[in-house]
Amino acid sequence: MPVLLTPDRRYIVVRGRLWRAANPALTSDEREALTRRLMHARREVAASKRTADAQRLARARAEVDVAKVALGERGPVWWTDGAPDLNRKLAKNTSYAAWYGTAKHAGGDDDGR
Repeated sequence: MPVLLTPDRRYIVVRGRLWRAANPALTSDEREALTRRLMHARREVAASKRTADAQRLARARAEVDVAKVALGERGPVWWTDGAPDLNRKLAKNTSYAAWYGTAKHAGGDDDGR
């Protein structure tokens, strides 16, 4: 299923909630390398949970955060027009509400109900 992306490409919508998208100014090589780093860190999180290694888990979670900040999904926003960060907000409760009201049906995104 295609990802539902806001018209300004700042967020993806998952079950009605906005999640900050990766910075589109990253080159495809940068985005690919950072995504590989993120996936490796997420595998480390899972492995450390299986072994109950608290120090390894903390390191892995820190690495996830570093990768997500580098991608632009966390940390300072990558846009420069002063618009607020609406990450994790329900789309229907934001300035995207009107767009989402029509786009969710066309894009097939489920708002969790």
